Amino acid sequence: MADTYTITELERIARAVRFDTVAAIGHLGVGHLGGCLSVVELLTVLYFDAMRIDPADPKMEGRDRFICSKGHAGPAVYAALQRRGFFPREMLWTLNQGGTELPSHCDMLRTPGIDMTTGSLGQGFSCAVGAAIGAKWAHDSATVYTVIGDGESQEGQIWEAAMLAGNQELGNLIAFTDRNRYQLDGDVQEVNGLDPLADKWMAFNWNVIEVADGNDVAEVREAVQRARALRTGGRPTMVILNTVKGKGVSYAVGLGAANHNANISPEETVRALTEILGTDAGVTEEDVRTAHFPDPEALMERRAF
Repeated sequence: MADTYTITELERIARAVRFDTVAAIGHLGVGHLGGCLSVVELLTVLYFDAMRIDPADPKMEGRDRFICSKGHAGPAVYAALQRRGFFPREMLWTLNQGGTELPSHCDMLRTPGIDMTTGSLGQGFSCAVGAAIGAKWAHDSATVYTVIGDGESQEGQIWEAAMLAGNQELGNLIAFTDRNRYQLDGDVQEVNGLDPLADKWMAFNWNVIEVADGNDVAEVREAVQRARALRTGGRPTMVILNTVKGKGVSYAVGLGAANHNANISPEETVRALTEILGTDAGVTEEDVRTAHFPDPEALMERRAF
């Protein structure tokens, strides 16, 4: 089950999740840095504050479920799962390498705590709708959470599933749009704009909550609490999170659309980890190559964050 944390504690956890996400991708040398970093606060709130889960029993009956439909954010999900206690931290440094249990996109057959294999955009959202229907039929009180990207929202499959969820009155389904405004091919608005996004979801019989800063832990937690309070109303809820792609790492933010799947050198990784902590992390380029990373929470404890 989720523990009770203060906002300050959740912010510290989010900083640690962001640190380990960058460390894992930096050790590999390439990855979906931007789309991972934009959802760190959401993952922190879900795994540490909202979801009914048990790391000792990842397949627990009646558990809440999280399906990362934007499956390329897998490394951030792994960092959150590890911090929550689903597997040892050393596994993070095997990201997307031969024989790993942590592929770049989420795989339910490999990773403890992953509830659905995703990667082909749009399909994870459909699976979340199906999981919510199953939970409703089972009367198991589970809430199904899912996150989609704003570029992913151009997929027709998203709207087919949205229509079904609204018609099925899936109050146990809470979805999030990571509106970081970039996709692989450029600015979302220039490629195929989504506005008016909230009106679209309301037209499909969904509740809609908009969050001005989706990288603010307090705002995200308040939105999740509001969404949970709406579950008995019989309609699914979409929470639109206005986020920054690459949040917390100026190098990644500066890449814009180019940070969808970007190379990151040991030197850039060291700079990024220092920026995340706001102080020297004590990590060298050789540490990045050999995956010798300190525990960020221990660093923050010693340096009184």
